Amino acid sequence: MKKLNYSFLLMGILSLGACTEKIEDTVTYTVNEPVFMSKTAFRAPVKVTSEAKPISKEGKICYYEGFLYISEPEVGIHIIDDQNPASPKNAGFIELLGNTDVAIRNGILYADSYVDLVWFDISDPSSPAELGRAEDMFPNALPSTDNVYGCDWEKMNEQKETSIIVGWEVQEKTVPVNTSGGIWWGWGNPMLEDAVYANNGGVKSGSSTGINGSMSRFVFYDDYLYSVFQNQLSIFKFNGAEPEKAAQDVYVGGNVETIFSYKDNLFMGTPTGMLIYSVSDPLLPDYQSRISHAYGCDPVVVEDDKAYVTVHSGNLCGQTENELFVVDVSDVKNPKEIASYSMTNPKGLGIDNGILFLCDDGLKVFDAKNPQTLVANTIHHFTNINGYDVIPLNKILMMIASDGIYQYDYYDLNNIKLMSKLTFENN
Repeated sequence: MKKLNYSFLLMGILSLGACTEKIEDTVTYTVNEPVFMSKTAFRAPVKVTSEAKPISKEGKICYYEGFLYISEPEVGIHIIDDQNPASPKNAGFIELLGNTDVAIRNGILYADSYVDLVWFDISDPSSPAELGRAEDMFPNALPSTDNVYGCDWEKMNEQKETSIIVGWEVQEKTVPVNTSGGIWWGWGNPMLEDAVYANNGGVKSGSSTGINGSMSRFVFYDDYLYSVFQNQLSIFKFNGAEPEKAAQDVYVGGNVETIFSYKDNLFMGTPTGMLIYSVSDPLLPDYQSRISHAYGCDPVVVEDDKAYVTVHSGNLCGQTENELFVVDVSDVKNPKEIASYSMTNPKGLGIDNGILFLCDDGLKVFDAKNPQTLVANTIHHFTNINGYDVIPLNKILMMIASDGIYQYDYYDLNNIKLMSKLTFENN
């Protein structure tokens, strides 16, 4: 028996194509085997409690009418009473298996639960009520992993009619080399990091919509909810509070991980660049252009026809670049890079009236009105924080970091003040 290595793999592939003689040999490799839950158990009524549950890990954030909603990856949604930003309070929890994203419209919170879309009435944030569940809206959604091993696709298909994949177990697998179909090695993580930024720019007046951080995969435009999962763009319309698929999923490719609504366009981040689609016809997204960058995970935000894109290392996207790009998108068919800056390890970002907030080596604040002198116009750099994402709103910056939720008053840019910190459980 042999452990897998590249030279052995190459020789095995060549031999399979060169002769038909049976080769008495095996190869052992590491793989993610699926953990299943029955569909009945998975789709049982969601547990909602007014008792706060400690937050253990940073996740996506959404602000709505004085409350912060924080998705703890694949665990559920924490409800933070932020009516007084100087003294936020952990106010409740929605236990939602497989959740990674939230979006809020007219008092209804929409959230993914692996393959399903679930929605809740949050008119009373202290007592959310489950309203409904749309099954199999995201058929390609899978639990994330913290490794680069492939998936055991054969086992993944064994129980697909009766069960949902809710996790992974790392196993060693031994297979014969002498198979006529060859061996599918399944390199790569089944789900790259996802990121999306949502704003209110594309939502009709009269709609009340939550403000998402730059790591969200949901965005509202007009009367539609758009979501990105891997290579697919899904479009939902609303029958009252109930979301319905408005059109077939649009294949956009590139393992899309970010989306931003600006004017009549959607800006999508992928590991290799930014895609731009027009939604002048909301049901027929129309490809406009793309701009490439070094391979990496990235969020995107846009203001005044300028897109701000970060790429960071130290994650499953596999790259080593750490940069901030500024792109002129006044002509969406011909975007042009204006400037790029080396960073330490940039992640989430937000823009408010020319002031750029960036999670990088802490929190950096820039005057971005002139993109070509952005770094020279650094306003402040808060260090010793591992920032993940931000929402700038009404002169208050909400930042989620690895150890808690920070809130800053930036009314006076010359004297940005930390107003509060809500510390996580393990810190």
